[in-house]
Amino acid sequence: MQPKTVRPNSYVGLRLPSGSLTIQEIKPNTTISLGKYGSFQSNFLIGRPFHYTYEILDQIDEKTGSGLRIIPPSELYAGIHEEEAQTPADLEEDEAQAVNSKEDAHFEIVDQKGEVLVRTNRNIVDDARSQTMTMEEIEMLKAEGKGSGRDLIAKILDSHSALDQKTAFALAKYTLRKTKKYHRRFTVYPMDVPLLANWMLNDKEASKIMEIREETLALVGSWSNVHFTPSQTSDDLHPMSRGRWLMVDDTGGLLVAAAAEKLGILHIPDQPQPQSHPPTESHTQDATTHTSPHPEASSPPTTPDPNPNPLNTHHPKPSSSLATTNTITLLHSSSQPNLSLLHYFSFDAATPLPSHPLSTHLHTLSWLQLLHPHHDNTYHEPTIIPPETLQRWKSGKRGNYHRKRRRWERTRQIVEETREGGFDGLVVACFVKLADVLRHCVPLLRGGAQVVVYSPSIEPLVELADLYSTARRVAFLNRNDPSIQRDNNKSEDDFSVDPTLLLAPTVQTVRARAWQVLPGRTHPVMMGRGGAEGWVFTATRVVPREGGVEARGVAKKRKGKGERLGGDDGGL
Repeated sequence: MQPKTVRPNSYVGLRLPSGSLTIQEIKPNTTISLGKYGSFQSNFLIGRPFHYTYEILDQIDEKTGSGLRIIPPSELYAGIHEEEAQTPADLEEDEAQAVNSKEDAHFEIVDQKGEVLVRTNRNIVDDARSQTMTMEEIEMLKAEGKGSGRDLIAKILDSHSALDQKTAFALAKYTLRKTKKYHRRFTVYPMDVPLLANWMLNDKEASKIMEIREETLALVGSWSNVHFTPSQTSDDLHPMSRGRWLMVDDTGGLLVAAAAEKLGILHIPDQPQPQSHPPTESHTQDATTHTSPHPEASSPPTTPDPNPNPLNTHHPKPSSSLATTNTITLLHSSSQPNLSLLHYFSFDAATPLPSHPLSTHLHTLSWLQLLHPHHDNTYHEPTIIPPETLQRWKSGKRGNYHRKRRRWERTRQIVEETREGGFDGLVVACFVKLADVLRHCVPLLRGGAQVVVYSPSIEPLVELADLYSTARRVAFLNRNDPSIQRDNNKSEDDFSVDPTLLLAPTVQTVRARAWQVLPGRTHPVMMGRGGAEGWVFTATRVVPREGGVEARGVAKKRKGKGERLGGDDGGL
């Protein structure tokens, strides 16, 4: 579940007045700098709610003891409420007063009676001398200001000599530009997948996430049918109810984060507040037992242990810490998976926190471990050391031995579960040949599972759709039929994948365009970023019937023009 307040040592998104987005790590007892908008202590933001707009104060408030002030909605939307409060009659009266006060005013739009409808400033020449306040004076006011930019903006507007010549639209535009430049405000947003995707796409390197947009990411998650599966108490879970997804992700972990967010395992859950009790002798003894730095020196448990010697590892059992439901199995081609974007969600693949759900729900293995596990050194069981020899070893060497045993147990369990198959879906976004990926991954899916493949361009997906087309499927089924003539140039290499395993291959795309909505000027925004369009291939895993398939229909004799419905005798 997503946290509701800002946590220490977590990442948040800060929306600045200019509209830009910055990602900051909230470390305790540090200073967060926002450039020209100022800086503040991170402790002022820890524990505060999200989706609020804060103002940076020059001095710490004596009442709250904080350098940040929450801007109330009445102040935040004051300009909008004032515009809505004015009626058309008030606007016409204000415009008429402005017309009478300016004899040399020029007007562009009039009605049939000659009355002015809209005033224009096309004959007004912008002059830098209209602003009488210099930059030195502005910098001095910024250093001495106590209103966090509000007093400064008011003084800038008062010092403009041609402010009364501006139209309502020009005045609002000028005020908004100064507000974006001098207001010391920011809005706090929680770190989630759409925020991270937009930040990587617009402000960072879009190629690291294969230029996948927010709407395309949502389309991939919808077609893959990633959802939370309630855990069952029975140890023997049915393969159809485990909620296991297979993924090949070259976006730095963005697809894994999107799937984990749908499964509810992306964020560290809130820790319950401990209840305060007076310390007793039994509590003190239990605390001493559990916090002893040497496990062998602690008191034995009351429950009899079938294996009391912790050094006895002759027959290691598979690690029970790995989750069996709501899991994500990630295939990668390197020694370690590229999950660099997951550190924004407090997860490190090299040293995961035990409290993070991804430490037990995210299973990673390489292609070598999947296809040829016996060629991987990690899959080989370490040499079993007798307990007497382990007791003579130093603690560091003994710890390395146990770490190797645990890593081998985890790797063996992940490899065996993956090779058994039964996954509920497959999500692929990689740069390698897609036909090779699907040839090995599709057989691991159960019947009815969804296959979703993302590509920045459409050409690889069109080739993939052709490999699973109906024509290929018919040719694959009839490849051993001697009664059908085949081209001698064709061979088994023409079928790089089994086209009978996937049904209804489809290639599609989606784009959410921003529009400018103004009276008479409604059109798409022309300043959108370019780049790849992004396409999605979808199909459904089916289980072919073993043996030959014969489909024969019963042909009905159609009645001719000379035949009558009454029968052969023609009687009525």
